[in-house]
Amino acid sequence: MTSDNLKTPPVALGTWAWGDSGEAGHGYFGSPLSRAGLEDIADKAHAAGFTLWDTAMVYGMGRSETVLGEVLKRYARSDYQLSTKFTPQAAGTGDDPVADMLEQSLARLGTDYIDLYWIHNPADVARWTPCLIPLLKSGKVKHVGVSNHNLGEIEFANRILGEAGFRVEAIQNHYSLLYRGSENAGILDYCRHQGIPFFAYMVLEQGALSGRYSPENPLPEGSNRSKAYNGMLSQLKALTDKLVSIGQSQGAAAPDVATAWAIAKGATPIIGVTRPDYVDGLARARTMTLSGNDIAELEALADAANVNTRGWWEQEM
Repeated sequence: MTSDNLKTPPVALGTWAWGDSGEAGHGYFGSPLSRAGLEDIADKAHAAGFTLWDTAMVYGMGRSETVLGEVLKRYARSDYQLSTKFTPQAAGTGDDPVADMLEQSLARLGTDYIDLYWIHNPADVARWTPCLIPLLKSGKVKHVGVSNHNLGEIEFANRILGEAGFRVEAIQNHYSLLYRGSENAGILDYCRHQGIPFFAYMVLEQGALSGRYSPENPLPEGSNRSKAYNGMLSQLKALTDKLVSIGQSQGAAAPDVATAWAIAKGATPIIGVTRPDYVDGLARARTMTLSGNDIAELEALADAANVNTRGWWEQEM
């Protein structure tokens, strides 16, 4: 009993920041957002062929899903894919918290099925993974993945699903030039050997690798990301300068290069989109080619920065 293979795009669209209030400096990212601006982003993404949108209930505790669902009403459901998540740490107390959270996500997103549904954090693999099986059988979930799981937990989840004729069809972890834990732990190799797509989030480290920020121009004050990254911006300068330099040589920008690096490593980057012009960068990244020397130099500069960007919610891989 297996489903059709997941259609994996070269880049997925992230909406973590869409859970913010929309006012500059407020929320996790502190990005100014408006309904009209988000509709412009969606239109541009749709025209460029980017069709997989990634969200989660805990992004703004439902706000991201609600806003995304409203914005995507302008398209036929067959024109896009939805990726959202069950977060064990936010589970309710009902008989089936996974099914309950899914129903809430379906309502907010305005759909009757999810293309890719994730267990967001491992918490208890034996407890939560089996709850995905009836959702797959019902058709309300087309494909399933695990996020923030280490290799042992991924293999355990795969065994549980395999007994019912399913499998882990995608893996999503934090992966960037600055944080390569999944690569060092053998998870990328496992994905290649098993034919499982690896989705990378925080590829741009919440903007710290975009080349837009410096000690003189820090990330938005009052946001969570400013607390995490502003203190390390001076250590990142050599790396971001190199990203800018490679980008200029190819008619691209620093974030395009960081995104292209993730693609070159075999990942599908999930890139947060809060401005329409970010979609142009994704289109450039999708076609860029980085040399082996470029990749080696970027990784050496990232190592030399000697920073730890592991999120508070993330375990060591």
